[in-house]
Amino acid sequence: MEHRRPTLREVASLAGVSHQTVSRYLRHEGGLRDKTVEQVEAAISELGYRPNLVARSMRTRQTGLLAIVLPGWAGAERTMAAASEEARAAGYRVEVVIAVGEDPAALGTHARDLLAAGLVDGVLSVTPIPPAPPDDELLVQVGEYDTLLRAVDAVADDTTTMEDLVEKLAGMGHRHLLHIGGPEDWLSARLRLEGYRNAVARLGLVSHGELPGPWLPARGLEVVSALPEDSPVTAVVAASDHIAIGAVRAALQRGWSVPERLSVTGWDDLWLARFVTPALSTVVVDRESAGRHSMRRLIAAVRGEPEPEPPSGPLTQITFRETTAPPADQAP
Repeated sequence: MEHRRPTLREVASLAGVSHQTVSRYLRHEGGLRDKTVEQVEAAISELGYRPNLVARSMRTRQTGLLAIVLPGWAGAERTMAAASEEARAAGYRVEVVIAVGEDPAALGTHARDLLAAGLVDGVLSVTPIPPAPPDDELLVQVGEYDTLLRAVDAVADDTTTMEDLVEKLAGMGHRHLLHIGGPEDWLSARLRLEGYRNAVARLGLVSHGELPGPWLPARGLEVVSALPEDSPVTAVVAASDHIAIGAVRAALQRGWSVPERLSVTGWDDLWLARFVTPALSTVVVDRESAGRHSMRRLIAAVRGEPEPEPPSGPLTQITFRETTAPPADQAP
């Protein structure tokens, strides 16, 4: 025999309130007394009540569904997991849309198509996409920047962090560097390149290339494999862990020891980057806080509530592991 779903009126009866009060609670309208909220929540928990989302969408023109759009490259798992957890805690279901191989403009179009079709109440993009129109408040991005490329959201300050990273390498004695960047149309890649250039110029270092490309290990492998045997480069500054892992592989294939002959740094602190040999030096990004905050912003926009305050404290940490050391002529 099929188990019957509890109804909203049964929740109201058990809580000792009207069904209109339960509806107000489920719509997050506020204005209810704390005791009333406790009674309704206890009744929902006891009965195992779940709103009929189809009926609710017909009545309220909202689906109770939020979408998370992310590109087809790996690395956003932590952001997505934290954002999904935040959405579920607020009573929303989550659909993850993976747009494999799409550029930022295509991702933006895809996200807005979801909204225009009424398939979801809001969209969270895990990666920066082209600026949205001022009225596009139901499309929230993890990593928004203003027109001067200054961080305005709970995301890492890529430019400043990259400057700090290069400065630390210089402090170890590295003077000849190579930057393997991400795709030029990705904002994060441009910001990291900007930080690299700023630090190289300020510290009087020598850059032997600022090479954009895909976020793939093959790119790091390709670039380092192409370096001349007598290259003076002692440190490769990669824009992502994927690229850095490819660079390490190429160095070892050439018989170059890492980090004695060539130091390598990445960005993102992918889970596996800690366990490869040698363990990868990288920039650890608190993507969980960024994901939670961005989802809170989206939920507030859907509900017409004020935007929440961003989390405080640093969101990046430079972590040197086994792929970074002073150059051979600087080693003690």
